[in-house]
Amino acid sequence: MSHPATTPPAPTPPVITIQQASRYDGRTVVIQGWLHNLRRSGKIAFPIVRDGTGFLQCVAVKAQVGEETFERIKHLTHETSLRLTGKLRADERAPGGFEMDVEDVQVIQAVSPDDPFPITPKEHGVDFLLDHRHLWLRSRLQHAVLRVRHSVIRAVRDFFDNDGFTLVDTPILTPAACEGTTTLFEVPYFDEGSAYLAQSGQLYNEATAMAMGKVYCFGPTFRAEKSKTRRHLTEFWMVEPEMPFVDLNDIMDLAERFVESVVARVLDERKEELKTLERDVSKLESVRRPFPRISYDDAVKTLQRKGSEIQWGGDFGNADETLLGEDYDRPILVHRFPTEIKAFYMQPDPTRPEVALGVDMIAPEGYGELIGGGQRIHDYDLLVERLNEHKLPREAFEWFLDLRKYGSVPHGGFGMGVERCVAWICGIEHVRETIAFPRMIYRMKP
Repeated sequence: MSHPATTPPAPTPPVITIQQASRYDGRTVVIQGWLHNLRRSGKIAFPIVRDGTGFLQCVAVKAQVGEETFERIKHLTHETSLRLTGKLRADERAPGGFEMDVEDVQVIQAVSPDDPFPITPKEHGVDFLLDHRHLWLRSRLQHAVLRVRHSVIRAVRDFFDNDGFTLVDTPILTPAACEGTTTLFEVPYFDEGSAYLAQSGQLYNEATAMAMGKVYCFGPTFRAEKSKTRRHLTEFWMVEPEMPFVDLNDIMDLAERFVESVVARVLDERKEELKTLERDVSKLESVRRPFPRISYDDAVKTLQRKGSEIQWGGDFGNADETLLGEDYDRPILVHRFPTEIKAFYMQPDPTRPEVALGVDMIAPEGYGELIGGGQRIHDYDLLVERLNEHKLPREAFEWFLDLRKYGSVPHGGFGMGVERCVAWICGIEHVRETIAFPRMIYRMKP
């Protein structure tokens, strides 16, 4: 008995991301995302879709998709979630290098035209955009910045992991401040009294370095300074390496290698994002070792020559850092600051105790301090003296003093805030756009 031949079912198109488009040239696929923009021209519509990995221009021709589907596409609203089926084809003029010829569209959730997406192509004030930060993140520019941030963070971890460092997490709740309590957030802590949100993991890093060798911590840090500048947030992410058996020159060498590596990684991975941000990449391509190194003494003379009112012994303000960086095409390292303006744990220069073996790395183009660090005091008696001078409670630092009693060695490291680094690499004005949900002295929502 013969059976009629059956037609095998058509293969189901694969669901892919926009980022994967180049692997599916000429094939029918499904893209799931949101409507970013829609242009109409007679019997053709051009929806642009984003899916988090990229943006894809689509072409819907009425004669090919049919009247019902075309009407559905024509009336799509901004940020409607949808599932598009169509054939991909290479097109050099299209963003991302590919277009989709639409065959079908399924609407997942339609944005009501009576309650449209609040962020439109018109100009919005910064406060409005920050109030709607949860939606502002969907824009091309914000997407690009956060992609760059992702590459910076991966580059940071890979650099230290590949350089023999061990990641050791340090506490966020601490019983004492590493630089005094005036710039800390205080929180009640059960029967122990007050705790503070950490402004640095460095003190704990010194302990782990004596146990593990080269270490780093990487996490959120908090500063209660009432700073309203474009360079400051109250909650930010900081990476802090710490090393035993090193001096100031070793620390500066590490800082140079580290920043060069991070910038090179972003240049390699984020060409499209930097193009979206209209970043002049030639300025980043200049970030090559060696970086200029100048003493604090010479920096003050340079600033005075440029019209700054700074006197020897004063700390640099934002304008001073901008003036120092403007003569160079790469970051500079300023070292040996006055001991009086540095933290209690900073090692004084043995040949000149009025200056400390500290270093700040200052970015070009007005982005200010990228890195701050230096050599730590490794002598027990000197550290006791410094604690007394700074009127810090000795009992809170007994464990820290122990590190100078049991096998102390010269050691040091630095800290780098991720947000300021990202702002510089992206070439954007304010650090508030370098983290998904910024926290500033006048903003704690959404």
